[in-house]
Amino acid sequence: MKLPERLVERIANRIVEELSEEKIIEAEDPELFKKKIIGVFKKAEEEERLLDEKTKEILKSKTELLEESNLDYRTAFKAVKAKLAEEMKININRRERMNQIANMIRDLIMEDDTVEIFEDPPIIRKRVADILRDAVREEEEIERKVRERIRKYSRNILEGTPEWNILYKRIYEDELRQRGLA
Repeated sequence: MKLPERLVERIANRIVEELSEEKIIEAEDPELFKKKIIGVFKKAEEEERLLDEKTKEILKSKTELLEESNLDYRTAFKAVKAKLAEEMKININRRERMNQIANMIRDLIMEDDTVEIFEDPPIIRKRVADILRDAVREEEEIERKVRERIRKYSRNILEGTPEWNILYKRIYEDELRQRGLA
């Protein structure tokens, strides 16, 4: 799940600030710790990129099979990606992926020698998960608004077409700018 860079920065800021204010953790160098949290998101994004690449490679090698079975590429892509994701232990559901990332951040906090911990791991994880859920809600709201704006066009633009993709990207960027995230 690719989140806008500014949204990831906002999440990292909230995690460090709120956990510090609530006396759950204390980081020796809050800025460095924020960078480490951003690194968790980058690692998760890289895992997802690799998942997509492997899926495409598999489908590329099975082109004849796809044609013989009359499977459309999108259906095959989703099926292969789901199977690979299971093998790679990557949850492709947006909310569940955020739970995985919350666990990764909790682990980072527990293992980082520059962070003083004042609460138990489940409490830390819950607070991180709450912050991430807020971010997912915001991302879903942005996506909903973009899709809504595309639906309001006078002619029907089919999702997945190059025209739809270009329009989606442009409106998405506009929505990010309006929220101060671009």
